Amino acid sequence: MIWAGFLFGLLGSFHCVGMCGPIAMALPFVGSSGWRYYVGRLLYNGGRIVTYASLGALAGAFGQSLEMAGLQQTVSIVSGVLILLLLVLPAAFKGKASSIMGTDKVMVWVRRKLGYYFQKNSMGALFMVGMLNGLLPCGFVYIALAGAISAPGIGGAMLYMALFGLGTFPLMYIVSLSGKLISLKVRGMFNRAVPYVGMTLAVLFIMRGLGLGIPYLSPKVVQTAQHTTEMSCCSKPK
Repeated sequence: MIWAGFLFGLLGSFHCVGMCGPIAMALPFVGSSGWRYYVGRLLYNGGRIVTYASLGALAGAFGQSLEMAGLQQTVSIVSGVLILLLLVLPAAFKGKASSIMGTDKVMVWVRRKLGYYFQKNSMGALFMVGMLNGLLPCGFVYIALAGAISAPGIGGAMLYMALFGLGTFPLMYIVSLSGKLISLKVRGMFNRAVPYVGMTLAVLFIMRGLGLGIPYLSPKVVQTAQHTTEMSCCSKPK
């Protein structure tokens, strides 16, 4: 279900516009050539995708450790449950969890670095802004990472998150060029749709883990048993 990463990113990219749109629209103009403007916005979005793929590697390592324990179906179910929890947990609780885990301090560092690179007049700085942008707290990204846990291996999880980033790319690139193309009303409408998209994704992961025998959607997992024949070393042919 790696394709689900791209679909989730594409359908939920309006949420990205609401959360990260202000950063994208405030990107500085580098140089005097028109082409540098467009390339700079490409680099910004490329930086986001690189960060998402890197985070996917962490999610994949966690999922792989569970798979090595023979919990492939459980991994898929856990991913679905995590997505549902991220959707229903109140924002206040998420904020407390962030404080307990110390990620709030990391975010202070990320925001400080964002301010630093915004002052730099270079293409590399725009790429770094994109990478740091990908680290900002976002429930939409957390939901995608929960789905990446059940991807096949670390490479699969990285691909899942890279496709997620690519799904958000078209709309975010347009917004970085001209944020006025999308009204606040339209952004709000799609923001409200994100939880429903997340729930659909969660149900798909849970159904796949249950192995209900539904082709493509929830196929049964066939387990092969190894039979060993023991031969007595003491027996002698007559």
